[in-house]
Amino acid sequence: MIRRFQSAAEREADGREKGYSGMLEADLMRSEAKIDALNHPDPNSPLIYRRDASGAITAVEQDEEDRPKTKEEGLSKWREYVEMRFLRGEDQDFDYKVVDEDERYDDLDWDRREREENYFGQEEAEFVGEGEKKGETGVQDY
Repeated sequence: MIRRFQSAAEREADGREKGYSGMLEADLMRSEAKIDALNHPDPNSPLIYRRDASGAITAVEQDEEDRPKTKEEGLSKWREYVEMRFLRGEDQDFDYKVVDEDERYDDLDWDRREREENYFGQEEAEFVGEGEKKGETGVQDY
């Protein structure tokens, strides 16, 4: 989503920053991920992996209309995809159990609002004056 918008100089600068072993590692990880994605397609992924005529595995966006038109749009879509994958609990590099069992991360305000909504949602709506007899003023005469 992003790399195709980079110039050759930007890709080279990224490679130099990683170093030769970093480039090899990233290439190996990318290749393994492509093979895995080809064998086990992810229905939530915006990408579909296919083998082209030369045997190379390429990724294309599922919907042509959704393909990013700019580098910024590609970066935005990539972040959204990674964030949603994380929220679905599919990030294999993250230990969700540590966060799930730590009460410091609980949203207590959300919990309070949920309980209030459930409590008030069970009440029947009442309106002032509903069911009163006509002709009564509500003021007692002495």
